[in-house]
Amino acid sequence: MRSAVLAAWRDSPTRFTEDTNSERDLRVGAYRDRLFVELAQNAADAAQAAGVPGRLRVSVVDGELRVANTGAPLDARGVESLASLRASGKEQLGTVGRFGIGFAAVLTVTDEPRVVSTTGAVGFSARRTREEAARSGDVPVLRLPFPVDEEPTAGYDTEVRLPLREQGRALLDEVAGEIGDLLLALPWLAEAEVDGRVWTRTGDGIVQIDGPQGKARWRTHGPWAVPVDDEGVPRPLNDDVLHAPTPTDEELSLPARLILAVPLEPSRRRVLPGDGLTEALRDAAGQYVALVRELPPEHRFALIPAAGFPKSTVDSQLGEFIFAELSGQPWLSTVDGEVVPGRQARILDVDAPGLSSLLADLVPGLVVVPPSAVRLLKPVSAQLQGIGDVLELLTGIDRQPEWWRELYAVLAKAVDGHALTSAQLDGLPVPLSDGRTLPGVQGALLVEGSGELLELLSDVDVPGLRLVHPAAAHPLLERLGAKHADARQLLEAEQVQYAVERSVADVQSGSDGMVLAGAVLRLVAECGDQAPGWTAALALPTEDGWRRAAEVVLPASPLLDVFDPEVFEPDGALAVLDEEFAEDWPAETLVATGVLDSFAVVRDEQPHEPDHDLPDEDLWWEACEPSTVVAVRDLDLVADDAWPAALRLLAARPQTWQALHTPDGHAAWWLSQYALLAGEPPGAWRMPSATGLAGLYDVVPDLGLTDDLLLVTGVRTELVLDTAEDVTDLLDRLGDPARTPAPGLVARAHAALVAAPVEVADLDAPAGVRVADGTVATEAVVLDAPWFAAVLEPSRMVVAPQDPERLAELLDLPTASGLPAEVTSTGEYVAWAELPAVLLVAEQLGLALPDGGLLLHDPLTVTVDGTEYDVPWWSDDRLHAADTSEGLARAFATAGGRWAERYRITALLEDPAPRTLLN
Repeated sequence: MRSAVLAAWRDSPTRFTEDTNSERDLRVGAYRDRLFVELAQNAADAAQAAGVPGRLRVSVVDGELRVANTGAPLDARGVESLASLRASGKEQLGTVGRFGIGFAAVLTVTDEPRVVSTTGAVGFSARRTREEAARSGDVPVLRLPFPVDEEPTAGYDTEVRLPLREQGRALLDEVAGEIGDLLLALPWLAEAEVDGRVWTRTGDGIVQIDGPQGKARWRTHGPWAVPVDDEGVPRPLNDDVLHAPTPTDEELSLPARLILAVPLEPSRRRVLPGDGLTEALRDAAGQYVALVRELPPEHRFALIPAAGFPKSTVDSQLGEFIFAELSGQPWLSTVDGEVVPGRQARILDVDAPGLSSLLADLVPGLVVVPPSAVRLLKPVSAQLQGIGDVLELLTGIDRQPEWWRELYAVLAKAVDGHALTSAQLDGLPVPLSDGRTLPGVQGALLVEGSGELLELLSDVDVPGLRLVHPAAAHPLLERLGAKHADARQLLEAEQVQYAVERSVADVQSGSDGMVLAGAVLRLVAECGDQAPGWTAALALPTEDGWRRAAEVVLPASPLLDVFDPEVFEPDGALAVLDEEFAEDWPAETLVATGVLDSFAVVRDEQPHEPDHDLPDEDLWWEACEPSTVVAVRDLDLVADDAWPAALRLLAARPQTWQALHTPDGHAAWWLSQYALLAGEPPGAWRMPSATGLAGLYDVVPDLGLTDDLLLVTGVRTELVLDTAEDVTDLLDRLGDPARTPAPGLVARAHAALVAAPVEVADLDAPAGVRVADGTVATEAVVLDAPWFAAVLEPSRMVVAPQDPERLAELLDLPTASGLPAEVTSTGEYVAWAELPAVLLVAEQLGLALPDGGLLLHDPLTVTVDGTEYDVPWWSDDRLHAADTSEGLARAFATAGGRWAERYRITALLEDPAPRTLLN
C-alpha cells in the first residue's frame, strides 16, 4: 500500500498535494471535534460485526490517548480503509461508517496514530511520511501505514493509541460528557470506561444509561428515543440535533431524539437532500406515532411537537410528516376507551377536570387533554370544543338529575379557577322537578327545606313553577342567577296558587292529586302551619271523592256532631277527609290548609263588598255596613237540635269566640236571626235577669250555656226590634191573650214598635192588639190626642207614648183624632191674663203666660161618634176648658207647652198655698 501510494505521488505530483489538502480539510473542518464520536462508532461497528455487545475503554497512558474496544479485530480490509479516502470496508456490513474517512478525526490530537489489534497492528506517522515521500512541511499522514509491533490492552480486541500533542485531562473530560449520548445512539456498545469512570447501557424499549453522575432513562422505538423518569413519564427535549446515528449539525425542535441513518455529506455533519432522505424521514414520522402510543395516554401529549419556526430544513420536513401522521394515525385515547387519530379527536377547550368523562357518550372521539396541550393539538387537526359548543351539546339531552349536579360541580371548579366566567355559562340547562329541562337558570328556583319536602317537590307538576330538581341543585346555579326559595316563598308563588285553585278540576280530569296535595301540605308544615287563604281550594281525598280543602272535615272533628247529616251526603256541602290520608298529616297542618276541625273564621281587614261566602251576607252587609269582616262560616249547616253544642264549640276556641264578639259581626247577627234554642230563635227568650220583659217573653230554658253565650246569640235583655220578623213576633206576643204584660211593658213595647226600622208594607195586620186596660181587642183606636182619653173606654183605646200615627199604621188601626167629634156647649172667651188663679200659679211655678186665651165652658160638652160626653177640656180649632181646676190646668199646660206639669198646675189651682207647692 505504501509503494502504491508513493508511486502515485511520484507519477502525479498534484496527487500528493490533493491528498494533503483533503486530509487537512478533514482535520480542521468536518472532523475537528468528532474524535471520540468516530472512534466510538468504529467500536460499535466492531461489536456488531462480532455479534456481541461491545465494551469501550478510554484512558491516557504515558501521554497517549488510548481507546480500546471489544469486537471484531482489525483486518486487512480495515487497514485499507484506514489508509484510503472514501474506501471504507464497512459498507457491506450495514454498520455506521461508510466513507473510510472518519478515522481522520485522530489527526486533531496527534500526527502519530496507531491501531493495535489482536490480529496485528498498524501505525501512521507524519515524520515517517515526510521521510518516505522526501517532502517537508504538511503531509497526508493517513496515506502510508507502517507495521507496529504492539498488542492491545488485555481484555480488549482493538486499541487506538494516539500520542497527544497537549495534556489529555481536558480531552478525557470532553469524552466523558459525550459518552452517555453515544451509548444511546450506538446500541451495540454496552459499556464504556473513561479514566476509571464506567457507563453502562441496559434495557430494550426503556434504555437505561448508568454513569458516575447517575442514570438516564430513555424510551425508544425504532429510530426514536425520549428521556423518561423512573415512573416512565416523558421529559421531552427542547433542542436537539439529528443523530445519524452520531450527532449531525441538523438542528431539530422535536420532543424526542431521532437516531436515524440518512444520507449524509462526507463530513457527516449535513444530510444529503433527495428522495432517500424524504423516504427515511417519512418512515421515521410513522414510527414516531408508534413511540407516542407506547406512552400512557395521559403522557402522550408531551410528544406533540410545538408549532413554530423550524430550525432546519430537516426539522421543517420532519415536522410536517409527524403532524400528518399524528392527524391520520390513531394515538389519542378517548374517554370511552377508544383510540383515534388527531383528525377524529374532539378536545374540550375548557380547563374543567372531570368534564370530559361526563360528556364521553355525547362527544365521539372526546379526548382528555391538559390545558397546556390544547394549543399543541391544533396542527394535528383535532377539533376544539369551546364552552359554547358544550352548552349547545347539552341542550335537549336527557340525563338523571344527579348527572347534572356532577356537571355543575365540575363547572363550578372551573369558574372558581377563572377558567370560565359565569357569563360564559349563560344558557346552561337546568333539570326541573317536573322532568323538564330549562334552557338556562333564568327563573329557576332552588328549593330549601327538609329532605321529605325536596322529595315531594321532585314529583310535583306545577305549570310555570321552575323548581330545580333537588338532586341537581348546586351552588353554581345560584351564582348564575337561580333564586333560593324557602317553603314560604314557594307557598306564596302564583304558580302554586294557580295549580291549587284548579286542582279539583285537574283531579276530575284524571290527574293524580296526591302529589300536589302532599307537596302543598308539606310546604304548609314547613311554614309553621301557616298558609294563605287560597290553599283552601286544594283538592283532598274524601270518603266520596276529591273535594276542596274548605269543603272537607277531619274524621274526628266535633263538627260531625253538630252539622246536619244531610251536609255529608254525596254532593252535600261538606265531605269527611279520607281517614288514611288524615293519619299521614298532623291535624294542625290540615286545618291550616283549610280543612275543618271546628268552625272556620273568615277574616278581611278591608272588605269592599259582601263576597265572603257567608250565609245571608247581603242582608247583614246592608244592616251593619262592616268596616272589617271577622265572621264564622258554615253556621247555616248546624242541625236545628244541635245549637247548644254548636254554641259551646264556638265558645271553645279564641278565634271563633272573637268572631262572636266582634261589634256588628256577622256571627252574632246570624245567630240572633237563625239559631234555635229549644226550638225557638234566641230573640224569643229573655234572660232571667230581664224581669222587665216578663209577660211578653219567657225565660230561656237551661241549655247548659253561659249567660255570655245566651247574650251573644240574641237572648233578650230589652226590647230591641231590628227586623220585620222581630216586629211581627212582638205584635203576636202583644196580641196573645194568654200573655199578661204589665202596662208599662206594653207602653215600652208600643214605643219599640214605633222605633223599629221596618216598612209597614212588610208587615201583616195583627189579629189583636193590647189596649189600655191590659186586655186584647180586635177593634180599637190609637190615642193620638190626649183629650180623647176622656171619652174613650180603656178597652177600646191603644195608648201610644210617641208617634201614634206610626203605631196606628203598624197596628192597622184608626187614630182617635179621626173619630167624628164636635163641641156642643157654648163657651166664653177669656184671656189668660184675666184669670187670677192662673196668674198666681204661673208666678208660683215661674211660668210665662201663653198668648191669647181660651173658651171657658160650664159645663164643657162634646159629641164623639154620636155620643155626648162632659169633658174637662178639649181642643179643635180653639182651646176649650170646663170651669174647673182640672179643665183649666190641662188647657193651660197644653197652651204653654207644659203638659208634664198638668197635675201640679191642677193642685195649685185648687189650693194655691205654699204647702201645696212644697208638696
